[in-house]
This record gives sequence, C-alpha cells and structure tokens, in this order.
Amino acid sequence: MAAYFLLRRGERMSHLKLMKLLYLADREAMDKYSMPISGDKMASLPNGPVLSMTLDYMNGALKSQQGGWEYWISDKANHEVTLKNHIDNISRQSFDELSDADIEILDTIWDQFGSMTRWEIKDYTHENCKEWVDPHGSSNPISPKELFIALGRSPQEAAELCAYIESDRSTDDLFAGL
Repeated sequence: MAAYFLLRRGERMSHLKLMKLLYLADREAMDKYSMPISGDKMASLPNGPVLSMTLDYMNGALKSQQGGWEYWISDKANHEVTLKNHIDNISRQSFDELSDADIEILDTIWDQFGSMTRWEIKDYTHENCKEWVDPHGSSNPISPKELFIALGRSPQEAAELCAYIESDRSTDDLFAGL
C-alpha cells in the first residue's frame, strides 16, 4: 500500500501524509467491503489516526519480514520516506498482494486526497474521522467496532462485522502455520 502511494506521488512523500493516506484507505475498505486492506491495528495519536504497526515500520522501530517494508521503502529522513532505488520497472504485477478492489480503493483515496498537503490531510482526519479522539499527547486504540459505528453502522452490525474480521484473522493464522 505504501509503495503504491509513493509511486503515485513520484517516489517521495511526507511520512505524515503517507500515514494518513494509508489510514484513509483502510477506513474506506472497511466502509466498502467490511475488511481493511492492511489488517493493521488503528490508533488515535495527536496528529490523527494511524496504522500502529505501519507507524512502527516507518519509524524504524519494527523490522518487517523479507520482501516487506524495508525492501520497498527507505528509512525516514527529513520527515519523508521514499521508494528504494532498486525498485525499477514497477508494474501492477509488483503489487500482487493487492487485489483489484484494493487498488481501486487506493486510487480512490489518492484521487480524493493526493493533492492535499500533509497538514491539510491531518486536519481532514481530525475533522472527518469521528473515531479519532484526541489522546492529549498519548495514544489510544481505535477498535474496528468504533470505526464501523463512526461509519454509520449500528452497534449490532458493528459487532457482527468485528466478529467476521476476527474469524478471518483466525483463519489466516491457522493457514500461516502450514
């Protein structure tokens, strides 16, 4: 997801803007398909909502698996991240872990928010993502249920969708051990 947005931007972007685009893409996927693209946990931070593990990758606090974050994206410098130099001739096949529906969501988010500055998109998330609550210098988790309710689902539907997401994660965990 991050590499796709960086490619759309011209290979370099503010880490704050990239994080907001990633968050908004997962949010849109949950609204449209009831499942996030990344599967990352969400949290409220002072600068708005984030994807927790992705933020750790961005900050160098977490190492990814082979072919993951470090393969695609250079370490953060001057508050920006870039695609790595060895990424040549990127095509749709390079993003084979993203479905056509995922790419459609990413393109929709890029078309809507790609021209915003990092501060404009941060302000947008503060004003329009009802699930974000100012943690006053700390961080607070955003549960999938809170997000579904912010997206207009009833508490009962939100709980059912959360159960569906958890069962999907359990199935993934089961098959990951094979």
